[in-house]
Amino acid sequence: MFLIVGLGNPEEKYFKTFHNLGFLAAGDAAEISGVKFKKKECESSVAEVFIGGEKVIIARPLTYMNASGRAVKQLAAKYKISKDELVVIYDDYDIPKGSVRIRAAGSAGTHNGMRSVIAELGYSDFARIRIGIRDKEVNIPIINYVLAEIGKDDYDLYASACRKAAEAALLLAKGEKIDLVMGKYNS
Repeated sequence: MFLIVGLGNPEEKYFKTFHNLGFLAAGDAAEISGVKFKKKECESSVAEVFIGGEKVIIARPLTYMNASGRAVKQLAAKYKISKDELVVIYDDYDIPKGSVRIRAAGSAGTHNGMRSVIAELGYSDFARIRIGIRDKEVNIPIINYVLAEIGKDDYDLYASACRKAAEAALLLAKGEKIDLVMGKYNS
């Protein structure tokens, strides 16, 4: 069993914002796997796929970003997910735009959604895939920036980063060692 969670906000108005890159990457993971988000459970939209005979849950919490941990905790409890069977994908203001960084553990940094996940789970030693959004020319408060729509000039860059994040998450779900996945995808 494995759980891939892409963080974001559920309303249509947020769909093309930086804060929804986790949702977009989860959508790519479902698309690559040939499945759709058909189920609603544990305050999440869920897609299910079998990879190598193991069930993989791909989820998008519907709790809004700052309460994402509530949904992740419910999913982890329902499916009896261990720390080693979880990966969370999210946007990260602390790394350069379009870059993908995978880590086996860590803090929430400046990300309130990850802060919620860590607080609800009670641990931080689980895999995470971060998609960088920092542009050196940002001169507005972070909250305004992360909720801003991604510009057309950067669309391809972020679409590529989301696809890489999805591929990396699926490799982890297949049982690939995190060090190998990090070596392949960390940019």
